[in-house]
Amino acid sequence: MPSALACRTGAALLRSFSTSAQNNAKAAVLGASGGIGQPLALLLTNSPLVSRLTLCNAAHTPGVAADLSHIETRATVKGYLGPEQLPGCLKGCDVVVTPAGVPREPGMTRGDLFIPTASVGATLTAACAQHCPEAMICVISNPVNSTIPTAVEVFKKHGAYDPNKIFGGTTLDIVRANTFIAELKGLDPARVSVPVIGGHAGKTIIPLISQCTPKEAGTEVVKAKAGAGSATLSTASAGARFVFSLVDAMNGKEGVVECSFVKSQEADCAYFSTPLLLGKKGIEKNLGIGKISPFEEMIAEAIPELKASIKKREEFVKNMK
Repeated sequence: MPSALACRTGAALLRSFSTSAQNNAKAAVLGASGGIGQPLALLLTNSPLVSRLTLCNAAHTPGVAADLSHIETRATVKGYLGPEQLPGCLKGCDVVVTPAGVPREPGMTRGDLFIPTASVGATLTAACAQHCPEAMICVISNPVNSTIPTAVEVFKKHGAYDPNKIFGGTTLDIVRANTFIAELKGLDPARVSVPVIGGHAGKTIIPLISQCTPKEAGTEVVKAKAGAGSATLSTASAGARFVFSLVDAMNGKEGVVECSFVKSQEADCAYFSTPLLLGKKGIEKNLGIGKISPFEEMIAEAIPELKASIKKREEFVKNMK
C-alpha cells in the first residue's frame, strides 16, 4: 500500500541520499536557535539535498550559523536576526520550516500554546507569503491543529495561497508509532510503517494500526524532562525527514508519501492529516483515510476538537489588523 513508502526514519533517509540530487534546495529554518531549530538545522546542513540554509531567530542565529558553517558539507549557511531581517532570510527559498514557538511544560497541553504562539506564527507566515510565496511551507510549531489554519488564512490575506504547498508537521506521530510498535513486536523500526491521521494533539492523533506494514507520546517526554522542555531531538528528526521527502519529490522522485496536516476534504473537518503523495509542486494526491477497523472509529471523537482549534485560529487571523 502507498503509505508503506513513508516508513523510513530520518537516519535511514540520510543514508539513502545520493550526492547527485538534481536540484539542491534552498531551505530556511525559522526559530533556528531553539531546542528543535538547532538539531533540525544540523540535519539539513548535513544533507546533500540542501545547497543553501538560512536561519532566523530573535537571538543567537549568527553564532549557530557560524558553528554549522564549519561542518564539511556542501551547504552554505547564514544567520539572520529578528523580524526585520526575515526578508533576507526568506528570499529565494524553496522550502521553509518553522519550529519557532514555546516548549510545553508539565501539565500543559498543545492547546495551551495557542496564545504565546499565535502572533509569532502569524508574523512568520506573513513574511513567507510576502518574500517567498512559491516556497513549500512546513509548520511544526505547536499547536499544529491551529498553526496550519493560521498559515492558510494569512496566505489567503496576501493573495499567495496554494493548497498544495502548506504542510502541518505530524511526522513525529508516525515516527513514534513506528518506534513503539517495532519495540513491541521486535522489528526494525525502519521497516515499520504506521499511518497516523487526524491532527497533532491528544485524541486527534489516530494511529491506523490496521494499516500498519508489516501487520503487526509526546506527553511522556514532557514529563520525563521535568520542566526542561518538550520533545526536541525527535521533533527535529521528524521535521528533517519530512523536508527530505518533500525535496525528493520536488526533484522528481516518484512514490514519495508522507502524512501531514493539511487543508482537506477527507473528513468532516476543514483540515485533516492523511497520507499524501508528494510531487514537484507539493501535494500531488491526497490518499485519504482508507479502510479502518472498528477500533479506529475514534475519528468521530477527534472532529469536534479539531473544529474548535481550527475555528479559534481562523477567528484570530480574521481579527488581525
